[in-house]
Amino acid sequence: MKIRLTQIDGKLPNLALMKLSHYHKSVGDDVYFTNKIHKEMFEPDYDLVYGSSIFKFSEKARNLLKKDFPLAFIGGTGTDKTTTVEELIGESKYENYDYDIYPDFKHSIGFTQRGCRLKCKFCVVPTKEGKNVNSNSIYNIWRKGTEKKLHLLDNDFFGQPNWQNVAKEIIDGDFKICLNQGINVRLINEEACEYLSNIKYYDDQFKTRRLYTAWDNFKDEKVFFKGVDMLEKAGIPPSHLMVYMLIGFDPTETWDRIFTRFNKMIDRNIKPYPMVYDKNNSELKKFQRWVIRRYYQFVKWEDYQKGYVQTDKHTLDLFDD
Repeated sequence: MKIRLTQIDGKLPNLALMKLSHYHKSVGDDVYFTNKIHKEMFEPDYDLVYGSSIFKFSEKARNLLKKDFPLAFIGGTGTDKTTTVEELIGESKYENYDYDIYPDFKHSIGFTQRGCRLKCKFCVVPTKEGKNVNSNSIYNIWRKGTEKKLHLLDNDFFGQPNWQNVAKEIIDGDFKICLNQGINVRLINEEACEYLSNIKYYDDQFKTRRLYTAWDNFKDEKVFFKGVDMLEKAGIPPSHLMVYMLIGFDPTETWDRIFTRFNKMIDRNIKPYPMVYDKNNSELKKFQRWVIRRYYQFVKWEDYQKGYVQTDKHTLDLFDD
């Protein structure tokens, strides 16, 4: 059979497509992997077409793929489908991945646990995956013979039943880890902080010491900073934290509340990263750019809104692409 695998969005390798590629190659199928939505001029007809989308806002791209490939199966966290790869291929468990479809990716990637202990209204993980369960060990995720650099996609690393064993694997094996889905600083405890202080955590380029977390609700200020203080006491400075701050979801949200979160994090040398829930809100998207590009370091928000900044000698136009 001829199989088309389409990565609709996301920058990191897509594990579901890696599983599907490995499986179909193992049974002798021809697999074509692409991130192109439209059918190209000389593409053949396929027996099966899969698409994977991890973001809700990629609906337009999903519809375009469906237009060119009406029978395509499109799944992922960006969709409402709950069908797993294992259900598609008729296996109870399948932990084999084809890295060949990502020849430029030199690290290892995977989950040590699935699910989440919380039920945030804006998140699909609890609905699709349920409560935390262990799913893999560090040594099973690591590609032998490659650098000991792992991207862990766990949604709630410290929520899994035996996180201590996994943390010990990381520390004893001298692995460098990117926890790019973040840790829950609101639920962190001293034991977890102590383990983290001995883990070599990095950003997704493995260049900068970085831990990702979130402060989504204004009312969580006290518990959020309690976690930050606990981390700092264990030797993890606030400057290592990049904090996703959800904006545009809470109907009672105000600009004052947004700036309270933002300013309190800046005061602690934390790096805020606004995540806009309402993609049609141009002002929130402008605020997101102002923060992510660090324009706030030299341009007041009021001036950035207007599109210029007045200096002693000149008026500088700010081109907002």
